[in-house]
Amino acid sequence: MIDNIKPKEATSIINSLIGGVVPKIGVQHITVGRSEEINAVVSALEDVKNGHSMVKFWIGDFGSGKSFMLHLLNTVALKQKFVVANADFTPDNRLYSNDGKGVALYSAIMDNVAIQTKPEGGALPTLLEKWIEQIITKTADENKVPLTEIRNEQYLNIIQTNIMKTINEITDVGGFDLGMVVMKYYEGYIKDDEHLRRNALKWLKGEYRTKAEAKQDLGVREVINDLNYYDMLKNFCKLFVNMGYSGFMVNLDEAINLYKISTSVMREKNYEKILTIYNDCFQGKVTNLFFNFAGTKEVLENERRGLFSYNALKSRLVTNKFETAEIRDFAQPVIRLLPLDHNEIFVLLKKLKAIFDYNYKTEISINDSEIHHFMEELFNKPGASEFLTPREVIRDFLNILNIIRQNPTFDKNKLFSELEISDERPNEVSLDSIEEL
Repeated sequence: MIDNIKPKEATSIINSLIGGVVPKIGVQHITVGRSEEINAVVSALEDVKNGHSMVKFWIGDFGSGKSFMLHLLNTVALKQKFVVANADFTPDNRLYSNDGKGVALYSAIMDNVAIQTKPEGGALPTLLEKWIEQIITKTADENKVPLTEIRNEQYLNIIQTNIMKTINEITDVGGFDLGMVVMKYYEGYIKDDEHLRRNALKWLKGEYRTKAEAKQDLGVREVINDLNYYDMLKNFCKLFVNMGYSGFMVNLDEAINLYKISTSVMREKNYEKILTIYNDCFQGKVTNLFFNFAGTKEVLENERRGLFSYNALKSRLVTNKFETAEIRDFAQPVIRLLPLDHNEIFVLLKKLKAIFDYNYKTEISINDSEIHHFMEELFNKPGASEFLTPREVIRDFLNILNIIRQNPTFDKNKLFSELEISDERPNEVSLDSIEEL
């Protein structure tokens, strides 16, 4: 039933879903009921590949599949030869701050940079070395130096000159320092100086906190900080495109943590940063960049704390008034994720059963009618219509499969009858009682 799944993907899917999180790899094997959304994303990626930029807001109830959708976007974008990165907003990771929380978000993004050959992230060194190799080949060709000799230390200066020249041509703000650090990275690469390479990578990931430290280690005067990290993201986007990639997709989840910011001034500053990104992308100020934000309906529509509390965003993010549950508009910036219906959940559980069997090299004795029985027991419980999420259904189902795998003679019906519904949603209502500073 599951074609072309790799053992590593199967293990990631089962372990992650039992843990209540979205697997980093293999999500395409458990996708159901999102074909229209995927088609819309493929179309948007084509536009971004052709030089446009895009921002999408994925809005849905807690547990409705927002994080899953972002991971699915990754899979689709990687196949389209995009560089992608995921990060979560947290109390310590924000778009705007003056105490290091902005650059902390940047560091999380750069840590998670992924390409098709490294879909789990950590691809920044690979990308740097690939780009440097392109510069080396070009320099060897221009200077008629054999490729077998061009990496010799005597040619270090001409390659560094070409690195700086190319970066200056494709970047705007912050390009000089970026070029200097990439030159240092190459110097470490040629001289086999692992310490120098690590320091260059540390700078590129925004992990230097003081200019003095960066100057001492790398000879550069600036560091990536809360104020300039967005410029550096745009520079990296240009660098990736220069290497031959289609563009750069950045996925930011858990927007509830912006909504939770207690001071209205700081919250508004973060929304202003979203507006800047939105305007840059849709006004053509940047190219080949795709930002995705994921949050709940409350994060979007709450007029006191949500995105709609910032009028400039509200006017841009109001849903197409002609859209209904049956007639969808996936071209607009805000895409509302509707819950999976019971048929889609049944198909999903069948897929998970097949992956579970493949992962554990077993054949759990649960047939289609028993999967239906499991669903009936769960969906007929008090509170199911209000609180039950796909996340909880999946976790309960996999937990039952694990019990049966280890206790083959145990009565399945007894397990089904012991299912309970709990409200896993975070308490957002109480946030309104937080004192505004």
